[in-house]
Amino acid sequence: MEYHLLIYVAVILGLLLLYKRRHKRKERVHVEDLKQAVALGLTEPQSLHPVIDPLRCIGSGSCARACPEQAIGIINGKAVLTNGAHCIGHGACLTACPVEAIELVFGTEKRGVDIPNVRPNFESNVPGIFIAGELGGMGLIRKAAEQGRQAVDSIRNRKVSATTDFDLVIVGGGPAGLSAGLSAIENRLRYKLIEQEDSLGGSVYHYPRNKIAMTAPVKLALIGSVNMGEIQKEKLLEFWHGVVANTGLQIALSERMNNVERKDDGSFIVHSSKGTYSTGSVLLAIGRRGSPRKLDVPGEETSKVVYRLIDAEQYRNMAVLVVGGGDSALEAAIALSEQQGTTVTLSYRSEAFARVKAKNRTRLEEQERAGRIRVMLKSEIASIQQKSVTVEGSNEELPNDAVIVCAGGLLPTPLLKQVGIEFETKYGTA
Repeated sequence: MEYHLLIYVAVILGLLLLYKRRHKRKERVHVEDLKQAVALGLTEPQSLHPVIDPLRCIGSGSCARACPEQAIGIINGKAVLTNGAHCIGHGACLTACPVEAIELVFGTEKRGVDIPNVRPNFESNVPGIFIAGELGGMGLIRKAAEQGRQAVDSIRNRKVSATTDFDLVIVGGGPAGLSAGLSAIENRLRYKLIEQEDSLGGSVYHYPRNKIAMTAPVKLALIGSVNMGEIQKEKLLEFWHGVVANTGLQIALSERMNNVERKDDGSFIVHSSKGTYSTGSVLLAIGRRGSPRKLDVPGEETSKVVYRLIDAEQYRNMAVLVVGGGDSALEAAIALSEQQGTTVTLSYRSEAFARVKAKNRTRLEEQERAGRIRVMLKSEIASIQQKSVTVEGSNEELPNDAVIVCAGGLLPTPLLKQVGIEFETKYGTA
C-alpha cells in the first residue's frame, strides 16, 4: 500500500515539475518579448487596450491565449501587456478573464485619445447625431453591433419638421453600421448606409488574416440571436456578406463622408464623395482607423495607387512600390516579394523601422539579402507617373506598375469638431 502511495506521489511531483519547467520557459519568452518591446518603443497601445489589475489577476493565462496578436504574457504569475503596440483592441482578453481583472481603456498617461461625448441613448451633444461602435469607445464586435441596434431604437422616435430624403444616414459598414442598417429595415426607416472602403466589415476587414474572437451571442434585427463563439476574420466577413444577401441590406461602398451640415430645422445635409443627402438623423458608426493617410503628391489620384494589399498574387510580374514603415507595409512588401516575377521596392521616410514586429524585421532582412526587396530608407515619393515613380532628393525614377501606400489613417476629428461634436481626451481611462 505504501509502495503504491509512493508511486502516486512521485507521479504527481513529476507532473508538477514538468508544469513548472514549462511555465518557466514560457515566462522567459514573455520577459524577452517585453524587453524587446521596450527596446523598440513598442509599449504604447494605439487603440482600445487592456489594463490588468495585478491584485485580482490569478495568472490563469486565459487572456494571453485569447489574444490573436500575442500581445499579453504571464510574468511573475501575473498577466502583462508585453507588446502594447501590437494590441488591435478587439477585447477578447476581457471576456476570457475568469476573475474580471481586465478593464479596456483608451489612451495612456503619456498619450491621450479623443473620445466623443455620448449619452446613454448614443446621441452626441449635437441633437440628431448619434455615435455607435469603435469611434465612441467600444471596440468589441458584439457590443458595437448591439450599440448599432440600440442607437436606431432611439433614432426611430426622433422627429424633424423638414422633409428629407432619408430618416437616417449611417456612416460606416462595420458591425455597428451593419447592425444599424438591419434595424433601420426592421423599423421601416428610409436609410442610406455608406462605407468608404470597397468592402464591408469596417475595422474587421483590416484585422490580421485568420484572427479574430467573438465569444458571446449578438442580437441582430431581422436575424435574431447569433452565437458564433470564436470565429476567424474570414468566416465573420462571410457571415456578414450572407446577412446582406439574405436581408437586402443596401450598402454604398467606396463612398466617403466629407461633411455634415446641420440645418436650423434640426435636419442634416450629409456631403459624401458621391452625393449629397438630406436626413433627419445621422449615425456615425466609423472605426478609429479613419481615412487612409495619403502622400499628397502628383499622380496619386491614378487607379494604380491603393492603400492596402488585398491579394499579392494579382501583382505577379509587376514592379510594385510599397510606401510605409509599419508592420502593414513590411508584411505587404514581404508578401509581394514571394510572387513570381514581382519587383518590390519599400520606401520609408525615416532612417530605421522602429515600431515593427521582430519576425517582420527578420523576414524583410532575409528578402533584402536575397535581392527580392529593395529597401529605400530616408526616402519620399515626389511624383507618380503612369509607368514610373520619382523619388524625392535623388530624383531617381523607378519603373513602376503599382503603388501600395501603408501609411496609417486619419480620424475625421477636426471635421466632427467643426460639426459641433464635443470630445473628451482619455488618458488611460474607460
